Amino acid sequence: MTAVGLLAEAHAGLMARFQPVLGAAGLSEIDFETVIRLARSPGQRLRMSDLAAQTELSTSGVTRVVDRLEREGLVTRQACASDRRASYAVLTEAGRARLESVVPQHLKDIEDWFTGLLSADELEAFLATLRKIRDVVRPCATAGAHEPHQAEAAGQGS
Repeated sequence: MTAVGLLAEAHAGLMARFQPVLGAAGLSEIDFETVIRLARSPGQRLRMSDLAAQTELSTSGVTRVVDRLEREGLVTRQACASDRRASYAVLTEAGRARLESVVPQHLKDIEDWFTGLLSADELEAFLATLRKIRDVVRPCATAGAHEPHQAEAAGQGS
């Protein structure tokens, strides 16, 4: 229980430290998580179902987040060429610009309040441990993070 409690306290503390920068950019924690996951994905896009799996939102929850980000011009939807039932959330140029306005300070905050507190060996061990736990408790956390299949990529047109 101590380990889970410490993890929860550390996470809450980090999120509180990160919030002023995100808030100043008009991004909630889930907005930031959504746009950063899109930015780090092949083609800066993810199937809506993969985005839901990665963020642990329900499909209706991710739809609401993408709807809001779409109204702000940060994300757009794109139909899937190989499956008419599926669609992608795609980061827009405005979304990239918003992210670029936040990332330098966010990285500094991460360094100041998290990774910079650990030695290189401690950080390496910590990351390996987190991945080990994540892979068991959230196996879908990297859903869609790989390049699309050739046939689907060919049908995109861009």
